[in-house]
Amino acid sequence: VLMSLHEMFPAVHAAEMAVQRNPRSWDAWQTLGRAQLGLGEIALAIRSFQVSLHIFPMNPEVWKEDLSWARKLHEQQKATKTEAVQTLAKEKELAQESIPDYDFESDEIVAVCAAIAEKEKALSAPKTVVIVSASGTVETVTEEENCPTTPDETLFIRAR
Repeated sequence: VLMSLHEMFPAVHAAEMAVQRNPRSWDAWQTLGRAQLGLGEIALAIRSFQVSLHIFPMNPEVWKEDLSWARKLHEQQKATKTEAVQTLAKEKELAQESIPDYDFESDEIVAVCAAIAEKEKALSAPKTVVIVSASGTVETVTEEENCPTTPDETLFIRAR
């Protein structure tokens, strides 16, 4: 009843109590095996079914349904574990592949470094400021890095 209600932990507990009360009951061992299958404990279920068959070897239900089903599940579980181990091994192989050795003296790398240096040199060049005063006079001043030129209060437009 507990298994049909999907109460697997109480079902296993009840079946274990039945086996403790009467260890020679093949029904109790069969029920325990089915409850253990419900929890996913395939190896324990196979053992319980084997004990049930040891007590009553002529039970076709345990042979044909329970034990054969548990063995199929056990084989599937082994296959799944094997696939998982193989997948992990492949992932480790991919992760452990060496990083390609780059030639840092190749012409392409040298050209890229030279282009970056030229761009930085152009950015750090002295800046030219064009000052147009309110009276209309235009003045071009070159700023130095540490002391930018500040025009007098007659500044009208400042452009770079």
